[in-house]
Amino acid sequence: MAKIHPLVILNSSHEAPSSSTASTSSCSNKYMTSKRETFTIWMKSLVMQGNGCTAFDERGEIVYRIDNYDNKHSNEVYLMDLRGKLLFTVCEKKMCGFLSWEGYKSNTIAVANRPMFRVRKSCRAILGNNECSYKVSMGSETSCSYKLEALGGKSSAFRITDSNEGFVAEAKRKQSISGVVLGDDVLSLVVEAHVDHSLIMALVTVYGLIRHQL
Repeated sequence: MAKIHPLVILNSSHEAPSSSTASTSSCSNKYMTSKRETFTIWMKSLVMQGNGCTAFDERGEIVYRIDNYDNKHSNEVYLMDLRGKLLFTVCEKKMCGFLSWEGYKSNTIAVANRPMFRVRKSCRAILGNNECSYKVSMGSETSCSYKLEALGGKSSAFRITDSNEGFVAEAKRKQSISGVVLGDDVLSLVVEAHVDHSLIMALVTVYGLIRHQL
């Protein structure tokens, strides 16, 4: 079966937003708060429980979703809000034998070649170091803007830090109120204040592709 393609909203001129425009829109107050936020991530789609991802806020309301009806592992997925508005298109690419993942803001993949972010495995990880981490470069910047690091080997837990090693977000297996650890596909995601939640969810999407969960 085919993927559910999300609602795409074009601006009136149908032009690709500039990198500055994309950065501004990504930091919209709609996806940012002045305090730490906790989300529950379920690596399933609520649409017939197909392949995908569903994110709930602290009130238990759905805020982000990915619905994918293709094979277990896809090379292109769409991050949407509850109503199906496309927020990010995330693509997996392979060049010279190495995988990378690119995130395009909204529908800009159709009208521009420049991704908003690009994720690559770190050199240490490629050379066999036990550390499993990934560099996240924003826009046209060549320096590493963020670091995505797996926690505990094959665990689904991970941490995102900035270029100064400052905390940005962290996901771990969720525990129930009684302390029972839930399945490996149910995570508790903590996002630092003044951080764009939609961007973090796009990086969660990348990690899901890395682990072949999407």
